Formats: sequence, C-alpha cells, structure tokens
Amino acid sequence: MNNISERHLRRPASGRKRWLFVASNDGAEVNMLCTTLIASCHLHEIEPEAYLRDLLCLLPGWPKSRVLELAPCNWKQTLEQPETQQRLAAHVMRGTILELDEIHTPRA
Repeated sequence: MNNISERHLRRPASGRKRWLFVASNDGAEVNMLCTTLIASCHLHEIEPEAYLRDLLCLLPGWPKSRVLELAPCNWKQTLEQPETQQRLAAHVMRGTILELDEIHTPRA
C-alpha cells in the first residue's frame, strides 16, 4: 500500500515546475480537472485516451439528466449498453480517429 501512495504523491511533485506556467487561475483549474479525470481513469482501470475520445464523441448528444453515467466510475457499465455502442458507431469522427490509430500503431 505504501508504494501506491508514494507513486501518487510523486505525480504532483514531478509536474510542479510545468504547472508554474498555467498562466492564470482558469488555466490552473483546467489543469486540475484534467489531472483529476485522468487519475480517476487510472483508478478505475480505464485507458484515459480511449475514454476521453469516446467521451468527447458522446457528450454533445448525451441527455443532461444522465451525465453521471459518463463518469469514470460508471464508464464500463455505460460502454456495455447497446445505446452507447450505437451512438459511438454512428459518430463519424470516432471512426476516422480509430482508423488513424491503426495506421500509426507500430506492429510487433
């Protein structure tokens, strides 16, 4: 348990110099939100890049009353729903991004 705590404490310490240049309180808040979201993805064993890609595809048409379904703690269940799969499959940009990922992914 101690190693996990130390690893999480190391993240803010290693980024401290970079965070001096967020330029404003708004920039610091955006940085904090992004860092928290990525840490939450790691906590729930979700790949942050894939989560953010799919989240940005779903958000514009997602009902406001169901926004908590998109939180990392609920993401795996939401992603398994047929409605979510249909929305993602219908999104033009997601398909393009996935194709580009395949082209640029090195093969073993």
